[in-house]
Amino acid sequence: MANFVKLNPSELKALRSVDGRLVSYNVEMTEVTGGTFWKAYTDAQVDGTEEFPVIKDWTNMGNLQQWYDPIDTTNPRLIKLAKDLGPAWVRVSGTWANKTYYDFDNKYEGKVPEGFQNVLTKQQWLNLLDFVRAIGGKLLVSIANCPGIHAADEPMPFDQAELLFRTSKEYGVPISAAEFTNEPNLIALSGLPQGYTAADHARDHDLFGAWLKENYPECLFVGPCTVGDINLFGSLEGAGGGMAAGFDMVTTEQLLGDYKSPLDVFSYHYYNGVSERGAAMGGHWPYEAVLSEQYLEVAGNCARQYVPKRDKYVPGGQMWVTESGDAGCGGNTWGSTYADVPRTLNELGDFCTVTDGVIFHNTLASSDYGYLKHGTFDPRPNYFAVLLWNRLMGKTCYAVPEQKEEGKHIYCHSRKDGKDGFVYLVINNSYTETTTLEIPGEAEVYALTGNGKLRSRTMLLNGKELVLGENDALPELAGVKVTGKVEVAPGGCTFIVL
Repeated sequence: MANFVKLNPSELKALRSVDGRLVSYNVEMTEVTGGTFWKAYTDAQVDGTEEFPVIKDWTNMGNLQQWYDPIDTTNPRLIKLAKDLGPAWVRVSGTWANKTYYDFDNKYEGKVPEGFQNVLTKQQWLNLLDFVRAIGGKLLVSIANCPGIHAADEPMPFDQAELLFRTSKEYGVPISAAEFTNEPNLIALSGLPQGYTAADHARDHDLFGAWLKENYPECLFVGPCTVGDINLFGSLEGAGGGMAAGFDMVTTEQLLGDYKSPLDVFSYHYYNGVSERGAAMGGHWPYEAVLSEQYLEVAGNCARQYVPKRDKYVPGGQMWVTESGDAGCGGNTWGSTYADVPRTLNELGDFCTVTDGVIFHNTLASSDYGYLKHGTFDPRPNYFAVLLWNRLMGKTCYAVPEQKEEGKHIYCHSRKDGKDGFVYLVINNSYTETTTLEIPGEAEVYALTGNGKLRSRTMLLNGKELVLGENDALPELAGVKVTGKVEVAPGGCTFIVL
């Protein structure tokens, strides 16, 4: 059944002001140092013409990952496209960061010392700091916590952390926010010291918070950086169980204990499920569900479930999703296509109705759902989608009275250009029916669709393909003038500037 909606700005009620760096991203430590990361899908798998083979033994990571050399954070295209997105937080973390030795004096000459998994050189880190400076970014990190740092029953020392923090500050790009450990509740998978427990984490988390406050009081203390300690993936039949299946996992409350060092920001990780690579764990959504109500509601429901935890540990503070994307294990086969754009924009819109905060897309330039393709840094559909969000959607988020249902997920913000008026984002998650909107007067319309199909590698803006021009120039991102009515195609995402 076709949808018809009348947009009435006079009924809007302001909810909150949202962070100007809402759209942020990860540059994983494994990208900075070089290391293992998720294997790329084949072209046929991305197009949906070849099924990804079922891998039952998920514990054998060699089936799922491969070695990648460090990405070039000095690459002009990478810097330009990141800068074009606008101010952002850059997070350098990931499970790889838990096991990284900072060899800034070249003591080990590139060899990995005992108890660690990889080495970060001083030049690699300075290149990353230059990237953050060039794009006007702010830096969030997590520090190493592994057998090479200490034993489980020993309090955490911070000589390695001090080296990272001091080097960054002296270079003029200070670490502005820090999480203690990446995904500490996945103790079996996170590379933590042998026998490490939730109580050990609570002890060391408090020590780290106290160390930050004493030595780098300007740095935000962010945490606890957990994943999946709530009902993360929803309940659609076929989505399977939880990501934690088969692994020991502890809760936020256990990890923080009777905390003594208060947090400045509450953080968690959210993925809309598990990709084909990790489907054996459960939590994998079939491609046929990408526009379904159950699939699109996961991000907002996840944020709402974390609100009570935020209110307990950081009353009235921000929530940061310090890793986010369409699926854990590096993204689904369709994560690099237009099919993931409705989910991405719906996540941003719904999150702003729940809380103020920041969402770190994982990643900027690696994995199958990175904003940019690994190696070439070609922008994917999601890159242009969030670029338009940043250019159009202002800081004030409004409550929209229209009920959210199939065919009409509607969000509204102030105008980014500072002029009086409103910007609506309408996501038509129907597979077959057009949604018609009655608008008051004239509007500027930015209609996003797949290029001939939902699962397309490029995206259309008002019918024109979005690709880079000469010298990596962005395509024209212009709206069209429309009066009276706006039609949103099935699967389409449309910004309407009034």
